[in-house]
Amino acid sequence: MPNLDYNEVFSTTLESRTAQMADNMSKNNALLRKLQEKNKIRPISGGSKILEELEYGEGDVVWYSGYDTITYTPKQLFTAAEYAIKLAAVPVAISGEDLLKNSGSAQVIDLLEKRITNAEKTMANQLAYAMYGDGTSSNGKSIGGLRLLVADDPTTGTVGNINRATSGNEFWRNQSLSVNNVSKSNILEKMNALYLSCTRGSDKPDLIVADNNFYTAFEAALQDGQRFLNPSLAESGFSTLRFKGADVVFDGGQNGYCPENHMYFLNTDYLYLRPHKDRNMKVIDGSRLAVNQDAMYRIIGWAGNMTMSNAALQGVLVNVPDTTEASNDNQSSEGETAGSGQ
Repeated sequence: MPNLDYNEVFSTTLESRTAQMADNMSKNNALLRKLQEKNKIRPISGGSKILEELEYGEGDVVWYSGYDTITYTPKQLFTAAEYAIKLAAVPVAISGEDLLKNSGSAQVIDLLEKRITNAEKTMANQLAYAMYGDGTSSNGKSIGGLRLLVADDPTTGTVGNINRATSGNEFWRNQSLSVNNVSKSNILEKMNALYLSCTRGSDKPDLIVADNNFYTAFEAALQDGQRFLNPSLAESGFSTLRFKGADVVFDGGQNGYCPENHMYFLNTDYLYLRPHKDRNMKVIDGSRLAVNQDAMYRIIGWAGNMTMSNAALQGVLVNVPDTTEASNDNQSSEGETAGSGQ
């Protein structure tokens, strides 16, 4: 069994890193960073669900003169979306053999730092991946990301315990637009149309996240004089351009998380990451010495969900690739191969 002094070093080293780990996690992708910049990472303190208050109605305004009766019909102007609390954990482990091979406090602490850094990256990458998902991964235990909140088909499904298909819940449907075989010749027209449908007065998209296909087409459509960068995001390593004041961020390529053939138009004033204050990249209490192994374990935990308080101001542009030409090319190639063998 490992020396208990090492057990204390393990705990102290990990505890000292938890605040930094939560901060680094929020810088892992452009969406998380944007939410952090706008103070939209809002911890919860407890409860069985996460509630987001929604304002979706208007009161009565009565035009009158003299002694006309001013009537009032009570209306429900506010309701709340309810989101489940989801749990995630990543273990950090060190074996007795590793401790023996790295004897000395400096070497042990260096080894622990590397293990903790790896766990931090693992959790950050998985959370970033989940923030683009539909909540069905890990048998529905994952958080609900953009594919749920800003759906390709916003007339179906339940979000925040509100059924989008139900008559009267049209306010809870995001904007969705498709484009056939996106290219530099058609992308600006489609982006303009979706941007306008996501705009309400001064409320408008402030972040546009694109996959490879959309970002490439958008970049090709721009003239050199129209290329504007967001210094904050660019300095953080994100490839960004601007469209009508919104940051256009590339989140594709290797290890990119934006779903293929998707471009999201987001108003981050109404999107939130809601971690639990006691489980935001923090060590789950308790020393964990393996019963039948020469090893020590600690578990870094996260709990919460991604939430939304306004759906109508969010949008998604979906590319529908034209496979006709590729199909014809394949048939032609097969025909030539068959002919050459005769």
